[in-house]
Amino acid sequence: MSSSTAYIPVRTRATARSRSRHIAGYVYFTFICYVSIGLPLAVLPPYVHLRMGYGTVLAGLAISIQYIATLASRPWAGRISDHMGAKVSVLWGMACCTVSGAFLIGAAALHTVHWLSFAVLIVSRLVLGIGESLGSTGATLWGITAAGQEHTAKVIGMNGISTYGGMALAAPLGVVLDQQWGLASIGVLTILIGAASLAIAWYKAPVPVEPGEHMPFAHVLGRVAPHGMGLALGGVSYSVLATFVTLFYAHRHWSGAALCLTAFGLAFIAARVLFIKTIPHYGGFPVAIASLLTEAVGMILLWQAVAPWMALAGAAVGGLGLSLVFPAIGVEAVKRVPEFNRGTALGVYTAFSDVSFFLVGPIAGAIIGFFGYASVFLFALISVLAALGIVMVLKAANKEQRLEIRD
Repeated sequence: MSSSTAYIPVRTRATARSRSRHIAGYVYFTFICYVSIGLPLAVLPPYVHLRMGYGTVLAGLAISIQYIATLASRPWAGRISDHMGAKVSVLWGMACCTVSGAFLIGAAALHTVHWLSFAVLIVSRLVLGIGESLGSTGATLWGITAAGQEHTAKVIGMNGISTYGGMALAAPLGVVLDQQWGLASIGVLTILIGAASLAIAWYKAPVPVEPGEHMPFAHVLGRVAPHGMGLALGGVSYSVLATFVTLFYAHRHWSGAALCLTAFGLAFIAARVLFIKTIPHYGGFPVAIASLLTEAVGMILLWQAVAPWMALAGAAVGGLGLSLVFPAIGVEAVKRVPEFNRGTALGVYTAFSDVSFFLVGPIAGAIIGFFGYASVFLFALISVLAALGIVMVLKAANKEQRLEIRD
């Protein structure tokens, strides 16, 4: 009897580990997308602003313009995943990431002609944006379909680890590559990892496309948009940090800006690993509220930072808070549509974070021009508090709907 009691949890843990490895085989492609994004993340703003001599608005645009393409292609990526299969979306995504590396090499080769180099750089960012959309949307749906709908929160959670973990690991590596061998070396590495991942995806078994009548895109958008707005505003903190922390540190004459992205990413991953089970236990909305409050504390620390350690702490607390915002709100969002529309729903929901990235770059650049670098974190704080308000309203509305169903 005692041996039987001891055996059950061991088997349960083994099953959980096996399931996690199974899911990791799909979210790996999201990881590659965001490694490709993270490699030039801390390099491009100073490259555009300090080496080319363009202003902070264009420096921000060089990062955020990627999300124009991502935003425009998210619904398309969702429809491809729903109708043609998630594997097709991932294959196209990996191909785009590979091509973006080639354009980055071209931008580096044309560095003596600033306007032409900047134009090719923009093309690279746009292609990478499409790759992110196709790769991450397809990988998420591929993982959910393969693991089962009951593991949606786990797949989304591990997908987020791949997202921010990829960028956190890649950002310092990109700085080292740029310092040692120049911008072109980042393009070379992007091509290598993209091509290798394309081959891996090619030989991976597809999952069946869910049958059923697909909802019109406008209906999916209407159901998911409020949740997406909360995600977009909650993600402003990372958009600001990723785009301007390098220039913020340079303005203060501090070193180690890329470590802020690493601290953010490591805290983000730790929270996902330790607390992801709180979502099915407590519900998406309560977890999102607690997460946004934590994130707000991180933005206060960054706004008031007077030393590098304080900025580093603010980035870590911000990552800790933002970690569960995406899966917590996302679990509630996908409940709003039938299973065979969830690829489109995920694409639409994730697109709102792309809106955040796209708009924040130019807006935050303008705010810096008027009020200085620290003010951009106050802007992030206000956005996070607005997201908190949206989530609280959604939670109240969800409670009323459940009461109506019971009556």
